[in-house]
Amino acid sequence: MNDCARFRRWRNVFPLVALLLFALGSRCTLAAIELVETEMLREAVAAGKLPPIDKRVPAVPLVSEYHKQIDFPGRHGGTLRTLIGRARDVRMLYVYGYARLVVYDRDLKIVPDILESIEVEGNRMFTMHLRKGHRWSDGHPFTSEDFRYYWEDVANNKTLSPAGLPSGLLVDGEPPKFEVLNRTTVRYSWTKPNPDFLSDLAGASPLLIYRPAHYLKRFHEKYAKKSAKKRVRAGGKRRSWYSAHNKMDAMYRFNNPDQPTLQPWRITTYPPADRFVAVRNPYFHRIDQDGRQLPYIDSVEMVVVDDKLISFKTGTGETDLQARGLQFSDYTFLKRNEKRNELRTLLWRSGRGSQLGLYPNLNANDPLWRSLLRDVRFRRALSLAIDRTLINQVLYFGLAIESNNTVLAESPLFKPEFRSEWARYDKKAASKLLDELGLKRGLDGIRKLPDGRPLEIVVQAAGEGSEQTDILELIRETWREVGVKMYSKSSQRDTFRDRVFSGETLMAVWSGLENAVPTADMSPHELAPTSQNQLQWPKFGLYYETAGKNGVPADIPEVVELANLLAAWRASSSSKERENIWHRMLKINAEQQFVIGTVCGVPQPVVVTTSLTNVPETGLYNWNPGAFFGIYRIDSFWFK
Repeated sequence: MNDCARFRRWRNVFPLVALLLFALGSRCTLAAIELVETEMLREAVAAGKLPPIDKRVPAVPLVSEYHKQIDFPGRHGGTLRTLIGRARDVRMLYVYGYARLVVYDRDLKIVPDILESIEVEGNRMFTMHLRKGHRWSDGHPFTSEDFRYYWEDVANNKTLSPAGLPSGLLVDGEPPKFEVLNRTTVRYSWTKPNPDFLSDLAGASPLLIYRPAHYLKRFHEKYAKKSAKKRVRAGGKRRSWYSAHNKMDAMYRFNNPDQPTLQPWRITTYPPADRFVAVRNPYFHRIDQDGRQLPYIDSVEMVVVDDKLISFKTGTGETDLQARGLQFSDYTFLKRNEKRNELRTLLWRSGRGSQLGLYPNLNANDPLWRSLLRDVRFRRALSLAIDRTLINQVLYFGLAIESNNTVLAESPLFKPEFRSEWARYDKKAASKLLDELGLKRGLDGIRKLPDGRPLEIVVQAAGEGSEQTDILELIRETWREVGVKMYSKSSQRDTFRDRVFSGETLMAVWSGLENAVPTADMSPHELAPTSQNQLQWPKFGLYYETAGKNGVPADIPEVVELANLLAAWRASSSSKERENIWHRMLKINAEQQFVIGTVCGVPQPVVVTTSLTNVPETGLYNWNPGAFFGIYRIDSFWFK
C-alpha cells in the first residue's frame, strides 16, 4: 500500500489523524493533478499582468473533494446575483466565502483550510503550518509576518485595541504565548486548555488572528513615514493614524476594495453603493480534482433592495442564489413562479434551537418586574400558555416541531425531555402558577402586579419581518386567556439591543440557540452567561465579557451553576465528561425557561436558478456552525 492509499484509509477511520496529516494527503492528491489556467485570467497571464496558475496557487493547494456533490468538477464563468437588504450586508460574501484557517466540513468536523495543517496538544498548544507559496489577492506572500503584525501591532496596541485582546485569545484572563517559528509556522499556547480556539477560528464571523501586514503598515504610526505619522489619508479624508487604520482594516466588513483578502472573491465596489461587485481572487488557495482553480464563478453581484422586496424580486428571477430575506411564508409564491423564471425552490432545515424565542430580561431595571421575571414559576406559566400547535399549523402547515429552545434531534446530545419540558399547552397549569404568585385578575380579566399595575408585558422586537409579528399575535391571544396582556414594539436593531442592554426592556424576541446541532466537543457557551448579546441576561454576560469591569455578576443560583459548568467543560479533557456537562446545562435551561421557545425545524427556502449547480438539494441553513452556504463551499457552485 502506497502512502496516498494509506492516508485515504486512515482518513476515513481516524478523522483526527487526518487533521494532523492533512499535508500528506494534499501532496498525494496533487501528484496526479495538472493545473489548468482559468479562462477569465488567461489574457492577463499572457500579457504578463498575472503570473501563471502554478505561481499563483500555493505549493500545496487545498484540493476540494466532496462525496455528496451533485455535479463535480465544474467549469469556470458567469456572474452570481444575490440580494441584500442593506449595504453593510456586503460582509455576507465574507461569510459565504468561508475561507478560514480551519473550517467545518459537512460532517461538522473541523479540518484545515487556509492552513496546510495544524498540530494540537491537549487543547493548550496549537502549532499552525501555513501553505508555502500562499498569497493575498494582490499577490503578496501570506506568511507568519501577518500573524506577528496582528499580535504585536494590532491586538497588543492599546490605541488600536483599547479593550485588550479578544475573548477568544484569553483563557481565564490569560493571554497566549505567541511564537513565530519560521516563515510558515506560528504557535499559540496557554497553560490551561482553550477548547474554543478552533471553533472560534472556524466561525462564520471568525476570530481573525492575522492581517495583511504589507497593506496595513502604511496606516500604522510605527511604520508610516515621518510625514504621515500623525495624520494619514484614508477614504478620501485626512484622519488620525489609528482612525485610518481601523477604517481600512475591514477584513470581515469586506467593504474596502484596497485591502487584500484570502476569500474566493475580492470586493471591487467602494461604499456607499446600492450594487456591489466582487471578482475572483486570482491567488485563491483551493483547486478542484481536475486542477481548476476555484472559485468556478467569475464574479458576484450583490444588489441592495428593500427587505420587503426580496421575496418578490427573487420570485421574478432577479437573483441566482437567495435565502437571506426569505421566509417559509414565501414558499407558495416562490414555487408558483419557478417554471416561468427558471428557478428551483429548495427547502433546507434551520439549525436554530427555536425559530423564535421569548427572552425575559433577568436584568430589567424595574425592581418589581425584575423580581417577577426571575421567578421560575412566572416563566413556566408563560411557556405553558403558548399554543405551539396553533403556531405550527397556522404559520408552518404543521411542518415545524413544537419545542423548547434546545438542541435538535440531529444532535447526539438530544433528549426528548429537553424538547417537551414545560412546553405543552396547558392553560389550567399556567393559571395555577400565576395564582400562586399572587397575581390576581382585575375586572377586565387582566392580572395585577402587587403594586396594582396591570400585568402588561411589552415585548421588544427588531422589526425584521412579518414572521415575528405573526407569532407574537398568536401568543398574545393565548396569554390573554390566562390574564397576561402583551404588546409588541419594534425598533431598529441597534436601538433594540441598546434598550435590552440598558435594562429598559422587560422581554425581547429573537431566534433561539444559534447552534442547535452541537456535539459534546462544541462549546456550550450559549447556555451560560458569556456575552452582553444574550438577551435574557445581558448584564451577566457583560460582566463575564469584561472580566468584571462592567455589568453585574450573576446572582441567580441556576445561572451561577451554568457558569460553573461551562468552566468545568472548558477544563475537561474527556468527551464523556463534556457530554454529561452538556446534558446538565440543557436540563437546567429546559427546567428554568430562561428562553421560552416556540417551534423549531422550520424549513428555510433556498431559491436557485436552474443553471446553477452543485447547490445541495437539502442542507443545514445556519450561522454557526455552517456560515449558511459556506459549509457547502460556495466557491464550488457553477453555472451550466
